[in-house]
Parts: sequence; structure tokens; C-alpha cells
Amino acid sequence: MKERLQPKYRQLKEEIVSWIAAARFKPHDKLPSENEIASRFGMSRQTVRQALGDLEAEGWLYRTQGKGTFVAETAEGGRAGSSALTVGLVTTYISDYIFPTIVRGVESALRLQGARLVLASTDNEKAKERECLESMLRQQLGGLIVEPTKSAEGNPNLDLFLALEARKTPFVMLNERYSDLDVPCLKVDDELGGFRAAEHLAKLGHRRIAGLFKTDDFQGVYRMRGFLRCLRERQLALAPGFLVRYTTEEKTSKPELALAALLDLEPGDRPTAIVCYNDELAVRLLDVVRRKGLAVPAELSVVGFDNASLATATEVKLTTFEHPKTAMGEDAVALLTELVNRRGGGRQPEDIVYEPKLIERESAGPAPVSGAK
Repeated sequence: MKERLQPKYRQLKEEIVSWIAAARFKPHDKLPSENEIASRFGMSRQTVRQALGDLEAEGWLYRTQGKGTFVAETAEGGRAGSSALTVGLVTTYISDYIFPTIVRGVESALRLQGARLVLASTDNEKAKERECLESMLRQQLGGLIVEPTKSAEGNPNLDLFLALEARKTPFVMLNERYSDLDVPCLKVDDELGGFRAAEHLAKLGHRRIAGLFKTDDFQGVYRMRGFLRCLRERQLALAPGFLVRYTTEEKTSKPELALAALLDLEPGDRPTAIVCYNDELAVRLLDVVRRKGLAVPAELSVVGFDNASLATATEVKLTTFEHPKTAMGEDAVALLTELVNRRGGGRQPEDIVYEPKLIERESAGPAPVSGAK
């Protein structure tokens, strides 16, 4: 069956909205005349008039008698002509790991304001992030909360973030931000967390500590940086193979294979403790430890990050670091609301940086006697 084509006026509406989304026409810019648009697209003036009339009714455009049709400016609460705040939220995932709790924090804060949430997920893929941003731009939001996708691998979607700035749509970033953007960010001090993870194990007597970090996002890069800084300051040698870096695509294979190889070393050469990028990885690595017949923490101590629900779902409860999931969502809404209220002037709010707090459980203990030499 052939796909049914949209009526010409709807096709024209989508085209004009795309101009606005890409900031080709900014608030209060004048659009080409009806005759010019009709000539450019081979449409009748009546079709053009219908498309422009719909966009005016929907708040995208406004007309001034005798002067023409102009792009409307987004009102402080959301769409032009709307008093309710409409906020977009773009995260790498929605239903996995710690993300549902962050989303609930955002939702609860918006609900108190009588605001509406538009939710999208990139599945941690740059191309999907682009699709999400394009969709958000077309909805003419009052504000946007974005978790960057693979933040350490650059920002191929910079043009869309610049379009947000040109549209004067305020946005904030979660967990990290792209290095080429100067926008408020809410994040954990991940470098301090990586330092404290290694420090905790060193204080327990461990000298052979391995680290496994996902480094296509800045969270992992900074956790690794803190981990390495602690080892240097304590003059603890990093043995060959004890630092494992991996990408999102490798997360279900490379770390497990790397740890299995390390645990096959002689007892005096293998690590006595590991620091994991997050709790999701730590839980998967516990299976590797079991298969090798080793005990946690008697023969191998394990530290994770984020205090996810997974951290207490296994028979060995994970020592980990707190992630302010709900508070981060709520604080993001407060920070975004501050930006909306300051639109057009005022000093940009500072980042919100949360201190990583250690949660001691069963998975980390004193170094075995043979591993403390």
C-alpha cells in the first residue's frame, strides 16, 4: 500500500517549523510574503494562507497588519500564548539503571508547578540525540534538560544546541556537559569519587588495585582520572592490564574478559581489589568472580558507583558511592526555572556539583594477607 501524502498545507507547516527550529528565522524575524512562499513551493496563496493561519493559531507566528508575518517569541512558560511551563527532557536511557529515578525527580518538581514534561531517549547514540533535539526544537519548549550522549566523544550536534540558544530556549545539562557549551550543569564530582574509591581500598591495605572505566563519557574519564591520581599520590604501582577502558558498545564484553584474564594470574600478581565505573558493571563482574571460584571480599574487594538498586539486589551488597538521582532531577527543574525567569538578562547560574559520598557495605574489606605485601 502506498503511503498517503500529507496535504500541501501540512507539508508547508512542517517546512516553516523546521526553519524556526534551525534558527533560520529567529523570534520577531519577518517571513517571506505569501506570494514569495507560494512561488518558491509551487503552491496557491490559499494553501500558504491556510498553513500560516494554522501556525499563528498554534503560537509559532504572529501577524502585524500591513507589515507581514513574523516568528513568535517563546513565552516565559513555554509556547507562545501559553502560561504553562513545558519542559523537554532528553536522557541517554529512560527505563534502565538510575535513569527512572532521575526522571521521577524531574516529573515531581514539574508537577508542583503545573508544568508538562516531554520525554525522549537517545539510547546513548549520537544520531538519536540529533533526532531528539530536532523533535524538541519543533515543539517550541519553554526549556530543556539534556544529558549529553557520549560526552567525551565530542558534540556533532552543536548546531542544534546553538539553535536553542538562538531561539533563546534555556537549557541545562545533567551528569556532564559537552566541552564546547557554556551552560549550567548538574553533576557529581566524579574525579573526587574516583579518588575516594581508590583511597578507601588503599586504607583497607590493598596495594594491587585495578580500575575499569567506560571512557566515552566524561563521568568515566573523570572517575578514572581521580583513581589514577590517588594511586600516584600513594605511590601504588599500576600493574600492566590493571587499567581497563571500554566504550558503550564494549560494555557487555571487554570488562568481563579483562577481569577474567586478571583473575587467572598467580595469587601474588592478580588484583586484590577493583574499582568499577558503576554498579551495573560491578554486578556483572561479580559473576566473573564467582565463576573463578573467588570470594568477595575475602579474595577480591569491589567498589561501584551510583548506589543503584542493583547495589543491594545481589547476595553481596555493594560498597558504592551515592548518586543524588531524585535531587538531581528536582534541582534541574529549579535551575531551569531560574534560567527561564532570567531570560534576556542576569548572570548565568553556577553549576550544581554534588559531593560523592561513600556507602560502605559488604563488597569491600581488608586486603588478603598475601595481597598486602
